[in-house]
Amino acid sequence: MSQLQGELLRRLAARPFLGARRGLRTVPAHIFRPPYAVSGVPAAVPPHVVLHNTEEVAALRRAGRIARDALELACSLAAAGKTTNEVDAEVHEAIVALGAYPAPLNYRGFPKSVCAAVNEEICHGIPSDRPLKPGDICKFDVSIYTKEGFFGDNCATVLVGRDQDGAVDAAAIALDAATKESVAAALERCVPGGCLSDLGHAIADVCDARGFSSVENFCGHGIGRGFHMAPYVQHFRNDDKLRLEPGMVFTIEPMICEGSSDCRVLEVDGWTVVTLDGKRAAQYEHMVAITNDGHEVLTVGDPALF
Repeated sequence: MSQLQGELLRRLAARPFLGARRGLRTVPAHIFRPPYAVSGVPAAVPPHVVLHNTEEVAALRRAGRIARDALELACSLAAAGKTTNEVDAEVHEAIVALGAYPAPLNYRGFPKSVCAAVNEEICHGIPSDRPLKPGDICKFDVSIYTKEGFFGDNCATVLVGRDQDGAVDAAAIALDAATKESVAAALERCVPGGCLSDLGHAIADVCDARGFSSVENFCGHGIGRGFHMAPYVQHFRNDDKLRLEPGMVFTIEPMICEGSSDCRVLEVDGWTVVTLDGKRAAQYEHMVAITNDGHEVLTVGDPALF
C-alpha cells in the first residue's frame, strides 16, 4: 500500500462519527442489515486489497444490478418541483422491495437512504425539501447492501429540465459530458497488469482537454463485503503504483468541477461537500471488476443514462 493509499484509509477511518440516528426511514425486519445499521459504526475492513473469486464477483454483479436499478429510478424521478427528499423516500421503498438495504442509511450516522448533491454540492449531500429547478445539476449516489452480504454502489448526474428548450445551459451540458468521458477513459485503463495510477492520469487528461478540474479530496474505493476498502482510486494524476489483478473490484467515481476543485464540508450537517468557489460539479460512478482479459462493469444499465 502506498503512503497516499494509507493516508486515504486513515482519513476515512477518522471521519467524524455523528452517532446512530433516530427517526430514520423504516427497513422491514426481514431485510439483511449491514453491521452499522443500528450502531452507525461500520465493521473494520481488511487493510489489503481483496481479490474476489468467481462466486464473489457474481454476488457483486447481483449487488451492482440492484444498485443500478435503484439509481435509474432516482434519476427518472428528478424533475422540476420534485424534492430530493421525495426521491429519497421512493428509492428507499424500491430498494427494500428488492430485498436490499439502502447502504447510506445510518452509515456513520448518515440520515438518509440516498446521497443527493445539487449544483455546487459535490457529494454526500443530504436529501432535502428544496424543490428542484430547471437547470439544476443533481447528483444521485445510490448504494445498497444485499442479503448475500455484499455492497453495490453507483452514481449519476441529472440535468433537470434537459428536455426543455433553454432550461439547461451549455456549460452544464459540457460538464456533464466531460464527466461521463472521464469515467470511460478510466475504464479503458482497467486491464490486468495495468497500473492503478493510470486511471487518475486518464481522468486528468480529459479534464485538462475540457478545461475542468477533478476533486482530489475524495476517491473511488474497493468494494465487496466492505463498503469502502482498498484499493483507493485517485481521480487525478498520482503515483499509486498498484498492479491491477483479476478479482479486484472497485469504484471509479470522478467528481468534476467547472471551476476549482477546492472544497469543504458544510459544518451545518457535517456531510455535504461543496466547492469553495460556488461553481457546479458533476459525478458518475461505476463498479468495475478486473477480469483475466480486461474488465467488467458491474453497474451497467440503460446507456441513455451512462
